[in-house]
Amino acid sequence: MSRRVVRQSKFRHIFGQPVKADQMYEDIRVSKLTWDSSFCAVNPKFLAIIVESSGGGAFIVLPLAKTGRVDKNHPTVSGHTAPVLDIDWCPHNDNVIASASDDTTIMVWQIPDYTPVRSITEPIVTLEGHSKRVGIITWHPSARNVLLSAGSDNMIIIWNVGTGEALITLDEMHSDLIYNVCWNYNGSLITTTCKDKKLRVIDPRKQEIEKSGAHEGARPIKSIFLSDGKIFTTGFSKMSERQLALWDPV
Repeated sequence: MSRRVVRQSKFRHIFGQPVKADQMYEDIRVSKLTWDSSFCAVNPKFLAIIVESSGGGAFIVLPLAKTGRVDKNHPTVSGHTAPVLDIDWCPHNDNVIASASDDTTIMVWQIPDYTPVRSITEPIVTLEGHSKRVGIITWHPSARNVLLSAGSDNMIIIWNVGTGEALITLDEMHSDLIYNVCWNYNGSLITTTCKDKKLRVIDPRKQEIEKSGAHEGARPIKSIFLSDGKIFTTGFSKMSERQLALWDPV
């Protein structure tokens, strides 16, 4: 005689309920590129989503106050000559967003409060310095007009967006593809993960590096700075088991 054993869980009989159609966005042709990105970014005013586009790369910007079905001819933000891989809103100006592309450039855009009639095709500034596609961008958390980018050329560049010039170039610190980059709370340090399975903590000004082995699995590793200065990572073991880790960089 066998007895069926059911795993006990307080979430066993909990099911999510979808919101009503007029409270969601519908008919958005989200990009299907195989880049490790969320393909969207949000701030207190807008939601931006990378979408499929012929003849280049594009993303759409939707006001948070207006939901529902999105017109297939909704104006886009399109200026790149290759697919857009990452987008990030400026933390100091809700109408400014940056985009990174397979065409090796970064563009910074001014988004109006009203919905434009035509697509936006002229960026405020174009940043050129990478030799391969740029898959990661992130604004400095406390300094205005400072933007970080990382590309498939294993380089990290910190830009002065106001002048369009590179302030710092870190081109010898990573031997392989960079998986992610994150500023700490005040922007004095960055943490990166790389295909070489190393977790790095970098002082961009001194260009000094501390590194240690993170997760041993071959799949991508992610890391973020917590508010107390510690680093939280997600990765995999050699047996492809999911792992979470908390690191003290001190």
